[in-house]
Amino acid sequence: MRRHQKDNAGSARGITRRGLLLGGAQVAIAAVLAGRMRYMQVEQADQYRTLAEENRIDLELIAPARGQIFDRNGVIVAQNEPSYRIVMVREEAGDLELVLRRLSALVTLNPEELAEAREEMEKRRGDTRVTIADRVSWKDIAKVAANAPALPGVFPEVGLSRHYPMGPDFAHTVGYVGPVSDYDLSRMEDPDPLMMLPRFQIGKVGLEAKYEDPLRGKAGVRRVEKNAANRVVRELGRQEGVPGVDVQITVDAELQNYMHARLTGESAAAVVIDCDSGDLLGIASAPTYDPNLFVRGISVADYKALTDNEYRPLASKTVQGLYPPGSTFKMVTAMAALEAGIVGAEDTVYCPGHLEISGRRFHCWKRAGHGHVNLETSLRESCDVYYYDLALKVGIENISAMAERLGVGVRHDVPMSAVARGRAPTKAYKQEVFGSEWVIGDTVNASIGQGLVQASPLHLAVMTARLATGRAIEPRLVKNVDAVEAPSGAGAPLGVNENHLRMVRKAMYAVSNSGRGTGFRSRIVAEGMRMAGKTGTSQVRNITAAERARGVTRNADLPWNRRDHALFVNFAPYDNPKVAVAVVVEHGGGGSTAAAPIARDITLQALYGEDPPLTAYPERDRGRIRAQQARLKKLRQDIRIGSKGRA
Repeated sequence: MRRHQKDNAGSARGITRRGLLLGGAQVAIAAVLAGRMRYMQVEQADQYRTLAEENRIDLELIAPARGQIFDRNGVIVAQNEPSYRIVMVREEAGDLELVLRRLSALVTLNPEELAEAREEMEKRRGDTRVTIADRVSWKDIAKVAANAPALPGVFPEVGLSRHYPMGPDFAHTVGYVGPVSDYDLSRMEDPDPLMMLPRFQIGKVGLEAKYEDPLRGKAGVRRVEKNAANRVVRELGRQEGVPGVDVQITVDAELQNYMHARLTGESAAAVVIDCDSGDLLGIASAPTYDPNLFVRGISVADYKALTDNEYRPLASKTVQGLYPPGSTFKMVTAMAALEAGIVGAEDTVYCPGHLEISGRRFHCWKRAGHGHVNLETSLRESCDVYYYDLALKVGIENISAMAERLGVGVRHDVPMSAVARGRAPTKAYKQEVFGSEWVIGDTVNASIGQGLVQASPLHLAVMTARLATGRAIEPRLVKNVDAVEAPSGAGAPLGVNENHLRMVRKAMYAVSNSGRGTGFRSRIVAEGMRMAGKTGTSQVRNITAAERARGVTRNADLPWNRRDHALFVNFAPYDNPKVAVAVVVEHGGGGSTAAAPIARDITLQALYGEDPPLTAYPERDRGRIRAQQARLKKLRQDIRIGSKGRA
């Protein structure tokens, strides 16, 4: 049936409209495609040319600058310095041995460093950059860059490395950094990606380790274009990281340098505390070592020399070393008895040279005895029997409680490695740790700082500062972080009777300034600078009855490691305490002969801020001190020059 002409016309109009719509859509799509093609071919031509040439865009971490460390006067003790190194990516090298041979022909490679690099490349992913040569010269860097086509997978780099300009002076305090090890990574739940950078350095010990996070900073990122050979063509952009914060410590670099020089030749430790703030002005352990040796990995020979040394240079004796405090602990026993109300200043005890307790004879160091002694004379002449008698009356619990109040048997919050708690023993402690009952002999031994009592030089310095001030001084090592001042260590009042403290201080003054005092030979004679102190000698071996009968063997006749430890504690000036000092000389013999002279010299250096005038010393000592000052001045310079020479 034929359609009506009118219907055909309407149909044609509909088809025309649809055609126009379809054509318009096609034109629009074509326009969009054309615009997109123009955008891709003209405006993004460089990017797609890069892709066409098999280049790629990578993101690389930028290591932040590590925060620096300064002494209390702004002297830098840990800094960063530029370091050139050569790194290799194993999977990009192809024939690894061939590339290494070519590299060896251009630059000198350390066999130990190369062996370490091979081992690291085996452990790590193939795309990890591993350091082949560190601290190379700019000339070597230029050689590698010029021969890049023949050295696939080898890249020259420049970065920052840690340096300690004071060398050994701050080794035990500030510590050191070193490359991240597998052991370090195993201790981290979620390692910072920075840890994967070649030879990235983190704090290993000391303040560097304790303040690792703020010192490290935050990584930056750069966007780079690389070609098919994985060479960087250009940098497309970067976002700088956040540098680590700077830390200022309380230690005085000049005093620290003097203390190390003064302790040279000894296995010893010394601590100086500011009595106003608790600041650690000096904290030296001897012998020491150069932390710069550890920054890039110490050699086997150097490390063996340190570990084989019987004086243990790697140990921080100031906070890790625990010693029987000997007679320096007698102030604790005296304060416990005074606070308990069982003794007065004039109460006397007769010392015949020993005290019989439960069928056992406890000896005084003076075989003939001291006769009748009171609190002052007992401390002045260091009578043991007086304190044996006090201990029987006051009991170990009161003695231990007073020890903790004075800072012994407490782990002080100092950001150094392995800070020891020490030991102020109680009956419960012995039962728990040793599984045995407390006996009266334990109390007697503890009263003179022997037996189970143990303290570090830091404990003894804190104890002395608290006795000098009557406040709960807390040692402070960090002065500020990122210019924000750390809390003071001045402390609140101890809550003990001030009259009792005066009695003990007066007795300590007699130790150093009375002709019969055990520390008299090492006194300070300058007016306004006189010190109050206490000698101590702690046994490290048992003396048998047979040996006592024939005469106790002199320390000088014993092997070094069987001699007594020598100790001395003091504060000065007596009338207005500014510093408290503790010195321990391992196996040094007598405290009066080995430790007291060192403590006196360090105290004067801290008070004057420089070599003190000879008039501060007894007249008979001045010739010897003049020669000593000249010798120490040269030694101090040698220490500093040596550290700069190793940079």
